[in-house]
Amino acid sequence: MKTGFDNDKYLKTQAEHIRERISQFGGKLYLEFGGKLFDDYHASRVLPGLLPDSKITMLRELKNQAEIIIVINSADIEKNKVRGDLGITYDMDVLRLADAFTGFGLMVGGVVLTRYDGQPSAAAYEKKLKSLGMKVYRHYPIEGYPSNVPLIVSDEGFGRNDFIETSRPLVVVTAPGPGSGKMAVCLSQLYHENRRGVRAGYAKFETFPVWNLPLKHPVNLAYEAATADLDDINMIDPFHLEAYGKTSVNYNRDIEVFPVLNAMFEKIQGVSPYQSPTDMGVNMVGLCISDDQVCCEAARQEIIRRYYQALCDKRRGNAGDGPARKIELIMEGAGISAADRPCVQAANLKEEETGSPAAAMQMADGTILTGRTSSLLGASSALLLNVLKYLAGIEPDVQLLSPAVIDPIMDMKIKHLGSDESSLLHLNEILIALSIAGVTDKNAAAAMEKLDDLKGLEAHSSVILSQIDEGVFKELGVNITCEPKYERQNLYHR
Repeated sequence: MKTGFDNDKYLKTQAEHIRERISQFGGKLYLEFGGKLFDDYHASRVLPGLLPDSKITMLRELKNQAEIIIVINSADIEKNKVRGDLGITYDMDVLRLADAFTGFGLMVGGVVLTRYDGQPSAAAYEKKLKSLGMKVYRHYPIEGYPSNVPLIVSDEGFGRNDFIETSRPLVVVTAPGPGSGKMAVCLSQLYHENRRGVRAGYAKFETFPVWNLPLKHPVNLAYEAATADLDDINMIDPFHLEAYGKTSVNYNRDIEVFPVLNAMFEKIQGVSPYQSPTDMGVNMVGLCISDDQVCCEAARQEIIRRYYQALCDKRRGNAGDGPARKIELIMEGAGISAADRPCVQAANLKEEETGSPAAAMQMADGTILTGRTSSLLGASSALLLNVLKYLAGIEPDVQLLSPAVIDPIMDMKIKHLGSDESSLLHLNEILIALSIAGVTDKNAAAAMEKLDDLKGLEAHSSVILSQIDEGVFKELGVNITCEPKYERQNLYHR
C-alpha cells in the first residue's frame, strides 16, 4: 500500500516538541491528551504510514519524564456509558488503559473521578479502584463551569478538588472518551500548583484537525466526518490570525472556549501564556506528511466510509438523520460520492446478478474480487476465501474447504448450539476451519499465510454484517463498509 506519512520523523519531531514545551514552563507540563493512544485507526487510515500506536510509542520515548493520569466522569460511571468501538463501559476501559500503559512501561499516577457528587456507582467504583491499589482523586461539580471564572478559580471552585500528587515533569491527562473533564483536571492542577509556589503549564495534544493544513483539506474534512455526531466544525482560528497574521485551523469548541480559558490562565498565573487555541496545541503531525496526494485520497475514502457508517447507524436505530446529512454535505464539498469507492458498485452488482447478499474487496493492484451467498457460505466468508486464494496464487476453482469439512461444523451449530437451519458459517468459524485444514492441505496453509496481506484493503457488503463478521474484518485490518439494509426483514438482528 502507498504511504504518505513519515512515521519515524513524526516520533522524533513530536517528542522533541513536547520536551520544548516542558522547558517553556520551567519543567512541569500538564498535557491534555485527546484521541486514542493505542489504536488510532482513523489517523492511520487518513495518513497512510502513520502507525495506529504511534502516540504511545512516542510517549515511551518520554517514559522517564512522564506519568499518566486517567480521568472518568462520574456521571458516565452511573449510566454505564459504553465505548462504541470496543463495546465495554468507560469504567472497565479505565482498567484496560491502566494495564496497557503499565505494559508499555509508563507510570500511572492515579484516576480522577470528575463531577463527583456522591453517585452510588461512582462511590463503589472508587472503592474498587482503591482495593486494586490505585490512587483515586475526586473533582467536584462547579456551578457555572466554564463561564463563571471568579467562582471556578477560587477555594470554592478548583480549591475544593483533590490535589493530584505527581512526581514527573510531564503529566499526561487522558480518558476513555470525550466529555470526561480532562481540561478541567489540568486547570485545577495549575491552580493548586500555583498556590504551592510551583510553576506549571498546560498544553493540548489533538491530532485533528491538523492546524497547518488548509481548512478544506481532505484530511481535515475526514475529521469532520468522523465527528459528525458531535457537531464539531473545523474553523479558521481567529485569535491566531489576529495575533500573528497567519491562518491556522482549529475546531469550534476550542475556539469558543478560548476567551474563558484565557481568563482562567490570567486569574491563576497573572498572565496567559497563549495568544490562540492553536498556540495551546503541540501536535506535529502536519509536518510529517511525505506525500500529500496519497493522504488526500486516503482521506476521501475515509469520508465515504464514514458516510456508510452513519447510514448503518441510522438503520440500526443508533443515530438520526443528522450525521449522514452532514457527511453528504462534506462529500459534496470535497467533490466525491459513493461511486468513488469501487468495491461498493461491485458488491451491489453481484447482488443484482445473484439475487442474494454479496460482498466485494479491492486488492492493492486494483483487482476487485467478489463473494456471493451460497447454501453453505455467507457472502463475507465466500469473499474471504476467494481473496486468500488470489493472494496465495491458488486457482479460483480450487476448494480450500470442502463440504466434508463444513458440514460437520454446521451440524454441530444446528443440533447442539441452537442455530437455525438457515445459519451460515461466520468468518471466525471459517478461519478456524481453514487453520485446521492447513495442517494437511498445502493450499489451505498457503492461504492462511496471506492473512496479514489483508490489512488496508477496501471491502463492501450489500447488507449489514453480523457483529461477528464485522469484528473479524476489522481485526484483519480490512476497511469494511455495508449498505444500510439487513438481509432479512426481521425486527431482531444478531
